[in-house]
This record gives sequence, C-alpha cells and structure tokens, in this order.
Amino acid sequence: MTIKILLLLLLLLLLLLFVNFSWSALSSTGLQPLCLLAHPDFTFFSLRIKVSKGFSLGFNQPGSLIWGNYLGAITSWVKLQEECSSVLYSIVDLHSLTIPREPTVLRASILDVTAVLLACGISPQKCFIFQQSQVPEHAELAWILGCLTSMPRLQHFPQWKVKNASQMNEGTVGLFTYPVLQAADILLYKSTHVPVGEDQVLHLELTQDTARRFNKKYGEFFPVPTAILTESKKIKSLRDPTSKMSKSDPQKLATVNITDSPEEIMLKFRKAVTDFTSEVTYDPAHRPGVSNLVAIHSAVTGLSTEEVVRQSTGLDTAHYKAVVAEAVTEKLAPIRSEFVRLKEDRSYLEKVLWTGAEKAKELAAPVYSEVKRLVGLH
Repeated sequence: MTIKILLLLLLLLLLLLFVNFSWSALSSTGLQPLCLLAHPDFTFFSLRIKVSKGFSLGFNQPGSLIWGNYLGAITSWVKLQEECSSVLYSIVDLHSLTIPREPTVLRASILDVTAVLLACGISPQKCFIFQQSQVPEHAELAWILGCLTSMPRLQHFPQWKVKNASQMNEGTVGLFTYPVLQAADILLYKSTHVPVGEDQVLHLELTQDTARRFNKKYGEFFPVPTAILTESKKIKSLRDPTSKMSKSDPQKLATVNITDSPEEIMLKFRKAVTDFTSEVTYDPAHRPGVSNLVAIHSAVTGLSTEEVVRQSTGLDTAHYKAVVAEAVTEKLAPIRSEFVRLKEDRSYLEKVLWTGAEKAKELAAPVYSEVKRLVGLH
C-alpha cells in the first residue's frame, strides 16, 4: 500500500512539473490559450477561454461593413480588447473568393475593412488584424479536414442549397467546402467555446463532428467546441423589413454601410419601406417597416423603443425617417472621418496586417505541425 501511495505521489509531482513547464514555455512566447466565438454577420470570430486573459481571434469577410455589423460584432470586439491581453482579428479573404469579384476590388476591400475596424475603435496597440491567406495553415488544415468530410454531409447545408440554386446549380467547389474552411478556422486555434447566431449552428455542428472524427481516427487532439447561442441586434433591411440587413443584399438602398456619406444615409432612409399609416409606433408583427426604424433609432441613441416612440409623438413617418437618418449620420460621422484619414495611409494599413499575420502564425504553426505529425505527413 505504501509503495502505491509513493508511486501516486511521484506521478502527481511529475504531472505538476509538466503542467508548469508547458505553461512557462507558452507564457514566455506571450501566447496564452484562447477559445472561439462566432458572429452571424461576420462568419466566425473567436476567443479561446482557458485563462481569464489571453488572445481572442475574430473573422470578417472583405467587403462593405454595414450598420448591423457595427451594432453587433464590432462594438463587442471593442469591449473585448479591454478584457483580453491581446486580440487577433482575421480578414477572411479566402472565404471571400467564393463570391466573384475583380482582384482590384478584393485588394481594396481588404484594406478598407482594416481601416474600418481601426476607425471603429479596434486599437493596434491592443489587437492584431491579419489576412487569412497570409497564414497558410488555415487552408492546409482545411484540406486535411476535407479528407475527413463526406460530400453528403455538406450537401445538407441550407446555405449551399440556396446559393447553388441561385447560380443555376453551378456552385463552385470553394462554395461547397466553405464550411470545412470555417471548421479549420476554428480548430486551428484549438477553440473550446463558440458563441453563435442561429444561422451558424449547423456550421458549428460540422466543426464538432469534424473534431470528433479527427480525434477518433488520430487520437484526442482537438477540443470539441461548445456552442453558446447569442442574440444580436435585429436590424432589418430598409427595402424588405421582414429580412435582416445583409451586406450581400443586391439592393444598394437596403443597407447602410459604415462608410456611407451623410447624403447616402439620408437617401436610403428616405426610401425606406414603411406603410400607409403615418403615426410612429413599434409593432414588428404588423408594422415591420416603421418598427425597424424605431429599432435602429433605439440602437443609435441607447433609448428603449418605448421612449423613442414617446419622443416621436406628433411626427409622421416621412419626418421620422429624416430624424433617424440624422441620428445615424451623427453616430457614424467620427468613424467615417477616421476611415477617410486611414485609407490615405496605405503603408500603415499594410504594416498593421503584416504584424498581425506574424502573431497569428505563432499561434497556428505549432498546432498545424502536430496535426501533420498525427496524420503521418511528417
């Protein structure tokens, strides 16, 4: 019995030494464990949670950032940088290739999104922003995970069915395997928790299944990330208030971009769909158009929808549209001003992206190296 106790104590001591060594080695690089988050408007954004402070990693697709993005993800990201010692945000340019666009447009969009994030308050002193394509481990891990994913599994995704149908059943392989790359984005940083919107639950389920399949075949390695359902601001399209505001909406008047000029904002709100009742009320079920304006006004001012309606007593919807447009313009004015300034400094934006890519590689390289060893690539 004494020998068993001694062996147990020795094993415990060795375990403590190993944990201490592993943590010291990790801390010496300045890299701490993270967990992954997701946002419906921004593909995925992540924050690995194993310690109270560490790195977080967010993902955003190149293109115009809309008002809904600001109210949802970006404001949360700005707060997040105050809670973590370091934060990384990825501009997922590889994902964006599933949408046909000119190379010059994509190249400009990458820098524009970088400038918008900085203008919204993401601080380069506290955060790192990088291009997904500059960290090759994302695509390389996606290939390995794709070799573990069946085609019937991907064919069940509603997003694939809708987008493939819209392309006359000529959807590309990249569009088809989009969820696999998302899984790689998450698992590459060994994420444990993923807050998601309702429209991303199926994609996260694929990530969970992929982690389990990998672990069963090659041994326990990837944590199976846990879904945390989150609520986001329900900002609707200005042209179809029954649908959410989306940056992929083909109607230019349907969305408000963060970088829109005051004239563009006023035009879009003036053309916003309402109804034939002039009174300002909040009744999403029966008056979705004017209720969407009230929701936007509430989000801008921080007032409750009830207070917004009370303050708008006596206004008809035509005048109320102008009130909301002015409130949005005032909120976005400093952001747009800073965006214009940053856009003129291309070398600075490129430096921000390069610095971020170097930091992301520090996190991704050791994980992918171990994956290669496990599957037999080295």
